[in-house]
Amino acid sequence: MRKTLLGALIGAGLAVLALGAMDSCREVFAQRQTPQQAVRPAGDLMVVPGPIDERGQLLTVVDPNLRVIGVYSLDRQDGKIALRSVRDIRWDLQMMYLNNDSPLPQEIRSLLEQR
Repeated sequence: MRKTLLGALIGAGLAVLALGAMDSCREVFAQRQTPQQAVRPAGDLMVVPGPIDERGQLLTVVDPNLRVIGVYSLDRQDGKIALRSVRDIRWDLQMMYLNNDSPLPQEIRSLLEQR
């Protein structure tokens, strides 16, 4: 479950960046969405649906203005919605790197500056 949430947060962050460059789309899709249609602006919020398993769905809501991500789980059997996680990503996005393998960015920079 932790890996799923982390993946959803990373995916949502990338979606924020990608959609920031695109025009807002006001279309409504009644059919099941394809991966290309999975991220759609909803007013000022962006919603990214994703499967958890056969019983439920993960819904990531991104507020690009506040730089906050909320993750909900939706139970298909009883229709319940539960808030699973909320995170202010403002400070996350100011990090230069995290969990990277060598060479790290500062190591590459140092090598390039030696030339």
